[in-house]
Amino acid sequence: MATILVFGASGVVGQFLLPKLAARGDRVLAVSRSIPTDARATAKIEWLRGDLCGEVPPPPPVNIVLSFGPLDAFAAWFARAVSTHALGAETRRVIALSSMSAESKRDSIDAAERALSVRLRDAETLLMGDAREHEIDATIFRPTLIYGTGRDRSLAPIARFARRWRMLPIPLGADGLRQPVHAADLAEACLAALGNESTFAKIYPLGGGERLRFDAMLRRIAIGPPRLALALPVPLTLLRVGVRLARGRIGAGALARLTEPLIADNAAAMRDFAYAPRPFRAQDVLGSADSSGRD
Repeated sequence: MATILVFGASGVVGQFLLPKLAARGDRVLAVSRSIPTDARATAKIEWLRGDLCGEVPPPPPVNIVLSFGPLDAFAAWFARAVSTHALGAETRRVIALSSMSAESKRDSIDAAERALSVRLRDAETLLMGDAREHEIDATIFRPTLIYGTGRDRSLAPIARFARRWRMLPIPLGADGLRQPVHAADLAEACLAALGNESTFAKIYPLGGGERLRFDAMLRRIAIGPPRLALALPVPLTLLRVGVRLARGRIGAGALARLTEPLIADNAAAMRDFAYAPRPFRAQDVLGSADSSGRD
């Protein structure tokens, strides 16, 4: 039995992972800024209130640290924890979530997006360096668009708009490939990598099991259950005008990427820990009824 400290435990990946860790017999210390109202402390899961960007309670001795929160904040916390021995010699494993934005936004026309890319890559370098220095085996995942709980900030708002208004604008010519990944598949990836030496000191891009055009992805969301919505084609030129009228709510970088591929090469993950993500399931965008993640 391992003692596992989990940051971002109430987030989209933690929702699927925590029950699996508890089922393995591990002791889980679940850290979250706001403890879910339906969260119950059990013999295997103990909830702790903490914020990577603020105060984190000193942890008891832990064997594994998992982070699904902001990578820059986690890397900074980890650096402090190993240097002050808040994490001791018994801590031998760390897995953290970054984002494909580390690469996809590297050359964005939007300065804020370029800054995000730099921040993510700097955090990755810091975390890997500190882990190596203290002989802790580290793995970083760079997921694409995460969905599956209805709480993500990318696809869930689109689906809610479609359900509310019974229509969804589809940008004509938005042919950039996307590869959405289900949060449950990321939870499975964490489990598969925990004790797998092939994954140590590596960064893995992780996408879903299907690549599809951006416009096709939106059509799938529009026509998916529980309510059918009208897919309304909109010329890209008209969309650009709308973006200007939106006064910055949609960035120029995001608009430019509608025709660019934002995908991940899963080959290394498939080879090293048998990563096998599902195809895109539009019906799960607002939440999967199957918390285990499989039919």
